[in-house]
Amino acid sequence: MKVIKRDGSTVDFDKNKITRAIGKANEAVDFEDRVTDAQISAIVDDIASRHRRRVLVEDIQDMVEEKLMELQKYQLMKSYILYRYERALIRKANTTDESILSLIKNSNKDVMEENSNKNARTASTQRDLIAGEVSKDLTRRILLPEYISKAHDEGAIHFHDADYFLQPIFNCCLINIKDMLDNGTVMNGKMIESPKSFQTACTITTQIIASVASSQYGGQSVNIAHLGKYLRLTKEKYVKQCEEQFGGTLDGETKASFVNMRLQESLKAGVQTIQYQINTLMTTNGQSPFVTLFLYLDEKDEYIEENAMIIEEILKQRYEGIKNEKGVYVTPAFPKLIYVLDENNCLKGGRYDYLTRLAVKCSSKRLYPDYISAKKMRENYEGNVFSPMGCRSFLSPWKDENGNYKFEGRFNQGVVSINLPQCGILAKGDEKKFWEILEERLSLCYDALMCRHNALMGVTSDVSPVHWQYGAIARLQQGEKIDKYLLNGYSTISLGYIGLYEVTKLVKGVSHTDPKGMEFALKVMNSLREHCEKWKKETGLGFGLYGTPAESLCYRFARIDKEKFGDIPDVTDKGYYTNSYHVDVRENIDAFSKFTFESQFQQISSGGAISYVEIPNMRHNLTAIEDVVKYIYDNIQYAEFNTKSDYCHVCGFDGEIVINDDNEWECPVCHNKDQRKMNVTRRTCGYLGENFWNVGKTKEIKARVLHL
Repeated sequence: MKVIKRDGSTVDFDKNKITRAIGKANEAVDFEDRVTDAQISAIVDDIASRHRRRVLVEDIQDMVEEKLMELQKYQLMKSYILYRYERALIRKANTTDESILSLIKNSNKDVMEENSNKNARTASTQRDLIAGEVSKDLTRRILLPEYISKAHDEGAIHFHDADYFLQPIFNCCLINIKDMLDNGTVMNGKMIESPKSFQTACTITTQIIASVASSQYGGQSVNIAHLGKYLRLTKEKYVKQCEEQFGGTLDGETKASFVNMRLQESLKAGVQTIQYQINTLMTTNGQSPFVTLFLYLDEKDEYIEENAMIIEEILKQRYEGIKNEKGVYVTPAFPKLIYVLDENNCLKGGRYDYLTRLAVKCSSKRLYPDYISAKKMRENYEGNVFSPMGCRSFLSPWKDENGNYKFEGRFNQGVVSINLPQCGILAKGDEKKFWEILEERLSLCYDALMCRHNALMGVTSDVSPVHWQYGAIARLQQGEKIDKYLLNGYSTISLGYIGLYEVTKLVKGVSHTDPKGMEFALKVMNSLREHCEKWKKETGLGFGLYGTPAESLCYRFARIDKEKFGDIPDVTDKGYYTNSYHVDVRENIDAFSKFTFESQFQQISSGGAISYVEIPNMRHNLTAIEDVVKYIYDNIQYAEFNTKSDYCHVCGFDGEIVINDDNEWECPVCHNKDQRKMNVTRRTCGYLGENFWNVGKTKEIKARVLHL
């Protein structure tokens, strides 16, 4: 029999611990209220004889109380109960006061830096964050089993988004935007009919995004291919107007020129509406919608030419940027863009290669779009190409009653992540012990994930009409339960993981890029995947393995483990754990080798995976970026670029800082020359770390590599 302790760890059943506990309780009461040693042994033997495979420590305490009652030792039982109650009160003490006050004082760094789309200094956002702190406290103390809360607090696992667990809402989704545009929808009790023009479709789309984002806590993705239909409607409208207004007075070429001019105006205005609305609308959570636009040119799409026009305009406007409060063009955080590479645009002579070159140019300045290889995705998802959800998790293939694959209108119920390095630390180099600990921790993750699932069961459609009644997910009746969308794999539920690199170092003594380490790392990944498949088979739920893009969690796990276990070379001493399966940033590896290496883990991590490379001087390296993009198409499913760009902290300019006539770095917009208020990428050696003042404290900022 295994006993699950309050911290989530599992130990062998030990009779002596029960004997000692009852013995201590005996000492707290009068002699006549005590039990004898023989009676204590009988109680212990009775509990041991139940032969339960796993038992909570709280259940054992309940069994002790039952036996004391049977023996009519009421004072002893009362003393035992009071002791338990006193300990429970201590564990369940309210802990929100300090966290909430620190939010108001803008000193709660963990919460303030957790989400890029939340400005934690504004009153409206603070209201949501305060509610989140209350939700986290109630989740930890009351809603979750104590052993799961303890495991979260100890950094064994991470129960994501506890700040929203109090509410019956889910993580992220693929909005069924086609259904909502084609068949109409309802928002705030008002009917919105199918649009008749591209600009109206763009406006309705952004309203849907804001409404959906207000009733879930994760991101949402929209396939812009569904807007192509409305761009064609707009063109047909202009053709009709042209005929009605000019008739036979204009030749065909002039009419076509007129129609195209009007169409381009509508196209630009519609895309601008999407960009500006998403960046200015605030959800009821006090944040910008965490939205992703999926840019895919499907050869089977009858509106592919219109969609090519829309993608081109989206990339042009993203390249230009958006003005900040000082009127300077900067890179907007949203919408995030995902550009799909296929045979028609993979820079091998396809007719849409010009769009890919524009995407590369946009990436060089604005970092987005990310890139998905349709070729690799079809290999991994039964021939399908579809968008990840806003949180970067992927759905599993699912067919409706007619045998058709369906992705839009589906969602993720929630995520729980495992701290792999902590398993390695506790194993102390013993690989056999590591696998035992991993098994225990995965059992914890399963229990925590089922808490997420069970919290949504029985919820009715009234909790979020835009999701459940008006098409974002479903078209249910008022009061109808959402249960069928939680079962049979329709929605996913995700196991995340952090620190494959570090756990490999701990157990095998080498990086997972070393052949010896890679074998172990793949074995760990396959074990995680196999557990998800086993849980899926046992429950019918859509469990998936998710390479969590959670940078803040990389720091949280590392911080907790450093406090518990001290500095461990190349593990806790860095201050962070490497995200999911990624190669550690300090390893000397080129972009192509990195993608080749990480692609094998993406195949296993089908519930979500993204890889990235850092390319220095991206604005001057378009050819290099194109080479990498070509490589992405043939070798890896999902990738993005990172770099450190110039940035002026005075005006917000994130273009290229120039050297003026006096040989000084100068912002070309506000003409700031204070190097302490600028981040300048040194291009001579390509060093991308932080610069520092030289010994003489002159205006010169030195790069650490060549000391320029």
